[in-house]
Amino acid sequence: MRQPYLHEHVTCVAAPATWLSGPSGDLRADPDGLFVEDRRVLARLAVTVAGHDPVPIGARRIGAAAAEFVAVVRELGDDGADPTVTLTRRREAGPRGGTETLVLANASHATLRATVEVSAATDFATMGVVKDGLTSDLSTVDFAESASAPDGMTVTVAAEPAPSGPGLRWDVTLPPGRSWTARLTFTRGDVEPSAAAGDPPPLAVAADDRRLDALVRTGIEDLQALRRADGPDVYYTAGSPWYLTLFGRDSLWAARLALPLGTEVAAGTLRALARRQGTRHDPDTDEEPGKILHEVRPADASYHLPPVYYGTVDATALWISTLADAWRWGLPPAEVEALLPNVERALAWLGGHDGFIAYRANGKGLVNHGWKDSGDGVQHADGRIAEGPLALSEVQAYAFRAALDGAALLDAFARPGAETWRAWAADLAERFRKAFWCPGGYPAIALDGSGEQVDSIASNMGHLLGTGLLNADESRAVAGHVAALASPFGLRTVSPASAGYNILSYHLGSVWPHDTAITLLGLARDGHHTQAAALVRALLAAGERFGFRLPELYGGDDAATAYPASCRPQAWSAAAGPALLTALLGLDPDVPAGRVTISPLAPSPAGAFRVRGLRVAGAHLDVSVAADGTPTVHSGPPGLQVARKSSSAGM
Repeated sequence: MRQPYLHEHVTCVAAPATWLSGPSGDLRADPDGLFVEDRRVLARLAVTVAGHDPVPIGARRIGAAAAEFVAVVRELGDDGADPTVTLTRRREAGPRGGTETLVLANASHATLRATVEVSAATDFATMGVVKDGLTSDLSTVDFAESASAPDGMTVTVAAEPAPSGPGLRWDVTLPPGRSWTARLTFTRGDVEPSAAAGDPPPLAVAADDRRLDALVRTGIEDLQALRRADGPDVYYTAGSPWYLTLFGRDSLWAARLALPLGTEVAAGTLRALARRQGTRHDPDTDEEPGKILHEVRPADASYHLPPVYYGTVDATALWISTLADAWRWGLPPAEVEALLPNVERALAWLGGHDGFIAYRANGKGLVNHGWKDSGDGVQHADGRIAEGPLALSEVQAYAFRAALDGAALLDAFARPGAETWRAWAADLAERFRKAFWCPGGYPAIALDGSGEQVDSIASNMGHLLGTGLLNADESRAVAGHVAALASPFGLRTVSPASAGYNILSYHLGSVWPHDTAITLLGLARDGHHTQAAALVRALLAAGERFGFRLPELYGGDDAATAYPASCRPQAWSAAAGPALLTALLGLDPDVPAGRVTISPLAPSPAGAFRVRGLRVAGAHLDVSVAADGTPTVHSGPPGLQVARKSSSAGM
């Protein structure tokens, strides 16, 4: 299996559609294509002018959903070195397909007469087959109007103006200084429209370090493009092109990190997942009562895993804490209360484990059920792959936080059981302290099936920060090890001292922006401002390296190196931009208590900055921070007290 590479591709996204091509704009070989609902609508697309292939000279994205490709037709036009005939292709993805607008321009001194011809073909491939590099046996169907697959999938193309010859062919006469335009619209006809982009959030940033502005702006554009509707609700699909669907862990983290944009997507994600919360034991799908799912796929495009698959050990705890965070950011009480039965079922799933929260692969799904879910993603420092059942360190922290968050929700809405869950959390913390801490003074990545500590120094420990699981001394120790994991572009997933270390591995040395952002938030919450500031600067540097569209992951040693099969955009990577604002501001809303606390990193690692349009309790918060970290609140949500808390650099 050879997974196709993506790092040189231009990607246009409007969930559930994604359009991939190289810098020429042509669709020629995997993974090129226009995909809708995990099926390929266009497998091949090429444009010729007078029988010639235009020579590409430039490509650029225009926001998240559109791109422009410019090419020269060298064989036409005036003699001499200067190009005088150009073809510009303007592309835009839409929820059921996309449009390609061709603009042929004649800057020569003579009238141009040429035939413009477009060839289009589809193979109806599923995204899984493309991802696995297994499309060679598929038949390709050329079409100029429509094409149909045996399973009922349909594809159409509409052309304006109408072609003047057979197929998609136009005979063009173009005087000097004039241009000709044609527009092609490709549509998957057997699916319903599901646009959920809506109006972009009005958040705007102006900083001394303009990289902050660009990273936040691009992240918001990508999050908007990744929005998807589930009935009346919206959520962020995980990422393009491989994961353009509802996930548990990914969609929850993206919504949680993006809470500065408002609570709408968090609420939609919570409800979409609650509707699918586990109700029975099913070993084929890993479903269990109260459990939150891992991912959902269209039935005609699922691969390797069942269409609805529950093989995740962390999404259930994350679901509870995302609801609690959204409540604190101002999710209306009635919307919170409606989900409390799901909270109680999720808490019961956590409490139903014997000892630590652990998982065992069943042979039919993923080997690993945490966020490092590749087959070799959990290793001992000596390179041995950890054998299950595995109890991951960050999952215990998520569960601890979820138990306290669940207790707070139960108390707030006068439901019983809060003290039981506080006691459960306290017991978990004490057992964790005894079992997970390695002789080197850091928490193991996991306990394996024999109870042995999986002793890699890994970024998982960063997720413990800010949850309350660690005492002050433990938090300080973890912050020190996190600093040693940091690269100039973010947090390494494992230490370079680990035997399996490789900067271009999926989980064994690469950098993941969401992982870095989660750790950054924990450092800021626990008062480790020096280390937090270093990770802010690292993410800004990575943003600059990747045109401010942060990939799913990358190699992050001395130079940020593209991981060639990385999704881009990826929702939780895009959400790192808004999350930076939470950390930089030390923003801690507690709408039920009637207050918002601001405690900026000082001095500010982005210089002086101002943020307008932060959403708290459905209203705007406008705040600026001086270079020394001094905050000024210009306006805040009505009825809420905005408290400014001074902070100083920590260890």
